[in-house]
Amino acid sequence: VQLQASGGELVQAGGSLRLSCAASGGTFSVYRMAWFRQAPGKEREFVTSITWIGGSSYYSDSVKGRFTISRDNAKNTVYLQMNSLKPEDTAVYYCAADLNPDGKYAFWGRGTLVTVSS
Repeated sequence: VQLQASGGELVQAGGSLRLSCAASGGTFSVYRMAWFRQAPGKEREFVTSITWIGGSSYYSDSVKGRFTISRDNAKNTVYLQMNSLKPEDTAVYYCAADLNPDGKYAFWGRGTLVTVSS
């Protein structure tokens, strides 16, 4: 499974941004897609996930109510709508694919940088 994330850019605090993650090659085997992020000098952290079938989603407390994950199965694409952005949301955002419900994301895309200015 190959993943390509895009959509990161510089945005002002309070603004919105939508990231995309296009999946290809064996997407029929994907159980769940997720977004992670890594801020400068910090560990990578989980942001949100969605099951490929059914669309069940889960969010970290830090983004709940502000971010929304969605998927378009026909386009093999997952989206991350980010609203009310804060400077602490600044990070490289990565999409990942999990083939099983074990939480071990085996496939990762290159990150896309989101910078939120205050």
